[in-house]
Amino acid sequence: MSRKNIASSNSTSDSSGNSQAKCHHNPLVSCGDCRLNAICLPISLHVDDIDRLDEIIQRGRPLQKGEYLYHTGAPFRSVFAIRSGTIKAISITNGGQEQVTGFYLPGEILGMDGIAQNHHTNSAIALETAAVCEIPFSRLEELSLKLPGLQRHFFSLMSKEITSDQQLITLLSKNSADERVASLLLSISTRNHHRHLSATCFRLPMSRADIGNYLGLTIETVSRVLSRFQKSNLLAVDKKEITILDMDALKKVAQAESRC
Repeated sequence: MSRKNIASSNSTSDSSGNSQAKCHHNPLVSCGDCRLNAICLPISLHVDDIDRLDEIIQRGRPLQKGEYLYHTGAPFRSVFAIRSGTIKAISITNGGQEQVTGFYLPGEILGMDGIAQNHHTNSAIALETAAVCEIPFSRLEELSLKLPGLQRHFFSLMSKEITSDQQLITLLSKNSADERVASLLLSISTRNHHRHLSATCFRLPMSRADIGNYLGLTIETVSRVLSRFQKSNLLAVDKKEITILDMDALKKVAQAESRC
């Protein structure tokens, strides 16, 4: 839909003929230039329609680690597409505890939690330096009426958001610690694959504490599970660097609950 991880692989040449890589934090990169537009934009959009969408998108400075994109209770005005970096969504429980509700990677949309009540029901925080595209929702609604493909794409995104929430509820209510961790790793693997990145070698942008919070596990349990996977030759783990050594075996661990 709007955009994502910027076209870091694209390059331009200056007047001296030197090649200059386009930084994925560069606010001047357009939807048409973004290498993630195949994920973010409806395939059916014509190049002229992409330009119309590009006109309403706002690109500010990159968020720094720990910086908020929006807070719980803030008025809902926009949805956001991640171009680079990772952002976590959190809510505050009745007991005042922080609950991680999702991790958003380049090429993904967040902020739709505010549509129903016209204010955000969670907060979004950068886990690392992140560049985002802001899409004012009122302008998006107007444009969607003129571009049916864009409207269908946005409905699809909302459907995926609902499905993800349902999957998380199922994950937390039924699965063992091994299944939860395996499912998260496979989710990141699949999302990397969709961005044409390695599905087997990647860096976890979130901390063990965030993983545990999201999955309803302690930090110690997360660490033990990763160590167990490594001893079983499912993974190679080097701090935040993950290499999946046996994808089929990892999938079997994640699907154990559904086979019971």
